[in-house]
Amino acid sequence: MVSASMPSLWIDTDMGFDDLAAVLTVAAQAHWHIAGMSLVAGNAPLPVVTDNALRAAHCFGWTFPIHAGCAQPLACPLVTAQNILGDDAMRSAGRQLPSDRTALASDDAVTALAQHLRQSAQAVTVLALGPLTNLATLLARHAELAPRIGQLLWMGGSAGPGNHSAAAEFNAAVDPESVQQVLDHHVPFSMVGLDACRQVRVHAADAQALRAAGGARAEMLADLLLGYVQIASADGHLPMALYDPTAAAALVTPEAMVFRPAHMVMELRGEHTRGMTVLEWRVPRRAAPNVLVASSADEARLRATVLQALARAAAAP
Repeated sequence: MVSASMPSLWIDTDMGFDDLAAVLTVAAQAHWHIAGMSLVAGNAPLPVVTDNALRAAHCFGWTFPIHAGCAQPLACPLVTAQNILGDDAMRSAGRQLPSDRTALASDDAVTALAQHLRQSAQAVTVLALGPLTNLATLLARHAELAPRIGQLLWMGGSAGPGNHSAAAEFNAAVDPESVQQVLDHHVPFSMVGLDACRQVRVHAADAQALRAAGGARAEMLADLLLGYVQIASADGHLPMALYDPTAAAALVTPEAMVFRPAHMVMELRGEHTRGMTVLEWRVPRRAAPNVLVASSADEARLRATVLQALARAAAAP
């Protein structure tokens, strides 16, 4: 049963494995209600993202509506992470999600989110795990709904080096114009960037521990987790940063992440720096703060939140 006082959460995602782990992290929390999901092109083109999300929904029994959203960034061609994550953006050491799918609720995620914001009895928290194209499009069409977003928590950007380029994190680099448009609408914006996520790591041994639970679902999640770890090293000997799941864990265990105020703008024109999240920390002296930026992570607490959620999902009937 959903309590009227339970926080209302909308998840916006470019569903790959770490997105899946992030959703499972939230779904494992009794005090959070996932009201809906919007899909955006990023890790892979939108049809692949949609297929992943609908297969995951069937596998894990998700009942919230899932809506397909924007297939292209606002002002540039789509660049995906398929060169790293594989064609299906679900790199695995073996098993994949079963092929059975649930039904898509609609192919107009922006309208669906607008309706949810209007109808919700409370301000809505949005957990964004990919490019912000859907959110920017929503705010461009329905600027009056900006106050209905109580918090936007985004896994994206970086307060240090990038990964898509030397300066830019992938989610920011795919559609930097969308990030700036969201900032321009002054929604309460919290950023969990690369530097924070890299403080929270997962190991091949974590996949083996998951596998030890036994059963087909445990084997599948263990293979997906091990495939994710192998992004960092082919033999799995190096740990891999938990990206999207760290943002989800910070949402549900906020005491495990320290945030600092800053003023952020997007670099949109630099030949070598396009997509960089430029942060002015000297607030309010040099600029008014417009974001909270994750800076210090309690790795043990955040890791435990994610791994316990995966274990719970593996054990569920």
